[in-house]
Amino acid sequence: MEEQVTERMVVRASPDHCFQVLTDFERYPEWASDIKAVSIEERDLEGRPLRVAFRAAAFGRSTSYTLSYDYSGAPSRLSWRQVEGDVTRRLDGSYEIYPTDDGSADVTYNLVVELKVPLPVFVKRRAEGRITYTALRELRARAEE
Repeated sequence: MEEQVTERMVVRASPDHCFQVLTDFERYPEWASDIKAVSIEERDLEGRPLRVAFRAAAFGRSTSYTLSYDYSGAPSRLSWRQVEGDVTRRLDGSYEIYPTDDGSADVTYNLVVELKVPLPVFVKRRAEGRITYTALRELRARAEE
């Protein structure tokens, strides 16, 4: 049974700037504390990363996964699906980015995680919540710099 975890946060930066930060994958290790390394494996005709390999700290260990990105909703939506993973069977999600009345960005992060090795539900939920909250908090810090 899959469940989506959703977290939402207002970022005091323009939606376009937030989208630029989110799609500058090579710089993730500079600001996303759990991301240790990023490698762009494939780009589209516009030069945007389509297939991105990550090495990260997750679920108490080091993990590697590769995500395939979809820009069809850009710049208000960036979505992805996992195509490879050593610990996760599924790590699919999206960022939805909409302007607020004051020009800031209202960012929603949606995530579906399916692990290859089962964990107690409460441990998995805590980890998912930490991932989504931390991702948004670190995005906000980077975008508001």
